[in-house]
Amino acid sequence: MTPVYVVTDIEVNGPTPGQHSMLAFASVALDAGGGEIDSFEAVLETLPEAGEDRITIEWFKGFPEAWAAATTNPEPPERVMARYADWVRALPGQPVFAAHPLAFDGAWIDYYLRRLCGIRMLKGPWIGERLFDTAGLCLQAFAAGRTGWDFHACHTEAYPPEWLGHVPHDHTSINDARGYANLLRTLLHMTAPTDTWR
Repeated sequence: MTPVYVVTDIEVNGPTPGQHSMLAFASVALDAGGGEIDSFEAVLETLPEAGEDRITIEWFKGFPEAWAAATTNPEPPERVMARYADWVRALPGQPVFAAHPLAFDGAWIDYYLRRLCGIRMLKGPWIGERLFDTAGLCLQAFAAGRTGWDFHACHTEAYPPEWLGHVPHDHTSINDARGYANLLRTLLHMTAPTDTWR
């Protein structure tokens, strides 16, 4: 089955799933050639027992529009995640989760899916449904491989604006997901540098 890349960006009120809450997230689904299939976005109510991280909240004060986008008209998280799972299942191909970086965004989506839907995000030897195929795609690592850049040089501010489709990286989940979707599209059509290993 052909892959469908589900490029995802999240916004949170702290670094730790469960101890803090995911405020909003968005996904843009691309086909194997980088064409957009569909998108999903939602704002979530905070987890009832979770707090917020002072440093993260202070950082958000520098981005009032992003804060408003991540906190306006939130829905119950269990409802959001059930709707998201149905959306992913309906995509026309094998869904592959993608994020920049995978380790951060993926940990949050996995936690919310496990806690609220009883399913895992990524494929593995455990019992039960796995919503996505393979171990996911880290766009930061993929950018390093495609460009030949040092891994630490692969960050949003370093990419030419056209790689992100001239979408501003403004910390609203849908804009950032769409920018990263454009990055993936760029990388899919890029030829990796010649291997110079001896």
